[in-house]
Amino acid sequence: MPTPLNQALADSALLTKSLPLGLLRAFVQTNAADDGLTPQLLAELKILARTPGLLVACNYGGTLCAAEGISTETLPLGSAAIALRALAALPNTHAAVISGRSLRDLAAVSRLPAEVHLVGSHGAEFDMGYAHGLSLATESVLQQASQALAETVGAYRGISIERKPVAVSVHTRPAAPDVVALATLKAEEIARAHGLHFIVDGSVLDLSVVEPSKASALEHLRSMLGVSAALYAGDASSDELAMATLRGPDMALRVGEGPSVAAHTLRDPESFARVLAILFELRRAWLFGEDAVGLERHSMIGNGSSTALITPDAKICWMSHPLPDSGSLFAHLLGGDAAGHFSVEPAKSSQVLGQRYVDSTMIVETRWADVTVTDYLEPAPDGITSLVRVLSGTGTARIVFAPRPDYANAPFSMEARGTELHVVGTADPIILQAPGVAFAITSDGRHATATGDVDLRDGPVVLNLRCGDTEPQPAVPEDETGRRAAVAHHSRRWVHELQLPGVKPSLVRRSALVLRALVHEPTGAVLAAPTTSLPEGIGGTRNWDYRYCWLRDGSMTVNALVDLGSTAEAEGFLAWLGRILAHAPGPEWLHPLYSVTGAPLSTEAIIESLPGYAGSRPVRIGNAADHQVQLDVFGPIAELIHALSARQGVLSDDHWDLLVQMAVAVLARWHEADHGIWEARRAPRHHVYTKVMCWVALDRALRTAARHGREPLPAWEPTAARIREEVLREGWDESAASYTVAYDSPDLDAAVLHIGLSGLLDANDPRFLATVTAVERELRVGPTVFRYRYDDGLPGLEGGFHICTTWLIEAYIAVGRIEEAWDLFDQLVNLFGPTGLLPEEYDPGTETHLGNHPQAYSHLGFIRCARLLHEHQKN
Repeated sequence: MPTPLNQALADSALLTKSLPLGLLRAFVQTNAADDGLTPQLLAELKILARTPGLLVACNYGGTLCAAEGISTETLPLGSAAIALRALAALPNTHAAVISGRSLRDLAAVSRLPAEVHLVGSHGAEFDMGYAHGLSLATESVLQQASQALAETVGAYRGISIERKPVAVSVHTRPAAPDVVALATLKAEEIARAHGLHFIVDGSVLDLSVVEPSKASALEHLRSMLGVSAALYAGDASSDELAMATLRGPDMALRVGEGPSVAAHTLRDPESFARVLAILFELRRAWLFGEDAVGLERHSMIGNGSSTALITPDAKICWMSHPLPDSGSLFAHLLGGDAAGHFSVEPAKSSQVLGQRYVDSTMIVETRWADVTVTDYLEPAPDGITSLVRVLSGTGTARIVFAPRPDYANAPFSMEARGTELHVVGTADPIILQAPGVAFAITSDGRHATATGDVDLRDGPVVLNLRCGDTEPQPAVPEDETGRRAAVAHHSRRWVHELQLPGVKPSLVRRSALVLRALVHEPTGAVLAAPTTSLPEGIGGTRNWDYRYCWLRDGSMTVNALVDLGSTAEAEGFLAWLGRILAHAPGPEWLHPLYSVTGAPLSTEAIIESLPGYAGSRPVRIGNAADHQVQLDVFGPIAELIHALSARQGVLSDDHWDLLVQMAVAVLARWHEADHGIWEARRAPRHHVYTKVMCWVALDRALRTAARHGREPLPAWEPTAARIREEVLREGWDESAASYTVAYDSPDLDAAVLHIGLSGLLDANDPRFLATVTAVERELRVGPTVFRYRYDDGLPGLEGGFHICTTWLIEAYIAVGRIEEAWDLFDQLVNLFGPTGLLPEEYDPGTETHLGNHPQAYSHLGFIRCARLLHEHQKN
């Protein structure tokens, strides 16, 4: 039967979500605590496992193997060697052995692989050539000491003498205690007589020409490898010197009995081997995100200025404050518990029964058998984020409030003040109002976590997290019902005014609400997505920050809402763009993207402390595409103004001025090469899609002018004709039998479908029909369409893009392949998450959803396809 302590280990929240079941069973079935594997040690191991760069170093004899000696009995324990090698194979993880043995002997007897750094002679020997640098005088001293030892203690029973490159060793393990004592006394006298350092290293006595330097060796390894934390384990006095250098997040482990500076003592090398195995499992789970929730299963809440993501079990796993591109408060999505979360669950574990949006709102409801959590972001003044969580039911709920400001890089403390929790030490005030909840606050020295249980039988409990509110009002839980009703009414009134198609109206409604939530109402800017660095390939490096407003994406997003009858978002976006143009040197010098404030982006940077979703590094903030030339952006803006003026039946002077500026920008730069819609990080090219969008800008400007009686510039029409003629001539590739990504390139690109979708080329033209066939043949895989297959200068793979899938559906409709359009549309519908959200991409090989989530592109493309199919049904 397991002991109570071991059962507690198995039940511990520190372990159950990080260690594989087999290893947990091993803990339950053995006396882990007797080995020194206490709950406190395991908790600290979990923290250590989550450091960005880790060094695991240890002594050899007595730590990795059971005894010192010179025979094969000193081979390392098999389990220890496997675990150490496995750790060294993990990303950003290093392993080392620092031993009193000579480096040559250490390498021969340990048989550890090259991935493990070996340091011999108590830290002095980093390479085999070290001994060759010793002077003849030093060699003579060692020879004299060796001779003296042979003459005095060499004949003692159980004593053997070994010559090392920088020392002479006396091995005492087989000797009787009285013999060991006498040999130690004699050896120390000989060391003093010859000016040598005397070192007791377990059962080995070393007379060395160098001072014990395991501490220096450990520091050298730390510096050389650039690690942020280290674990050192040892059993000898020389190891204590190394342990004394540890600091901050480091960990020291004493193996075996004896006084030590280490906070934890393990019984024997076998116990240390188990620690290595546990550390490997913990670190592997952290690095590779083995428990990562599918992206499509996350729900988003939003209020027009802030957004947050929620897991299927009601964990707030992503939220930033005060702006969309500000540092995160909760980043569990990119780094697990250590990156911050706000969790609610039944105190008595049970399965989630479901999660849904309250009809026509962005209010999310998560339900267990006896606990229900209702989440929403309520409207708040600019600069304030107000998250409301309502707990109801008949059971007991457990709340874990673990904010980690600035991507978990900002230290803070937490205080309970009456019915509130105050986060102390942050730039903005952060207060959790929680009447009726008693919290226990713990800290790891940098960050605090509050945990509390609350019985819901006495009525609902309202949690209100307010960030940036310098004058918070006292919580009045009774008012929450009215506040929530007002939020729902505002959302439903907006939805009621939409003109939804008869094709998948509920999904179109949800997609429209998602797009509206991505609109930053205080400025009018539109986010491409609310997240950063969700990978385009699991474990890959194509991880980008999408918390900005691309002129292209923003125009297409609000245009999709215009198509459904909502124009306020387009008005706000164009006003935001007008403010940017007022300070720009000219419309032709617009950046591809801006922050929601209209400011250019800061330099792209990497957050080293976060491992990324499912171990996909790096986590980036900022976006280097800000510095690219993307000349297609003028087309979607012109198309938006064209559509908005048609919907409203009027063209304002401000919008006409914007349209003129877009056309002027095209006249100035259409002939230049650029980086294209896909932002390839390579030399600019003459992209076909870019040229098509330059034509679109002029074509829509001409049409809008004709509709509203405005006077176009004389150069617009001939320039549009010239662009069209060049695209049709230069964009076609005979070998591909298709229009391709760029002039003089045979590579396909799904974006070239716009040559027909835009109206530049008639949809019935054989060249467009051939292009549709080529994209289908080369880029479609099952339910998804890839952007392209060529080398874009970036490492790693990616999935198919949902926006590209919707373009192919549009193309099928345009060329009359209606059955295929419906078939691909139905396959796309099947990819929606359980609450109706779509990320950016899908990998049909692994059936994995990829990319930032939810993605505006994916939802706006779906809305357009549903509308087109509805129109086809009507006709």
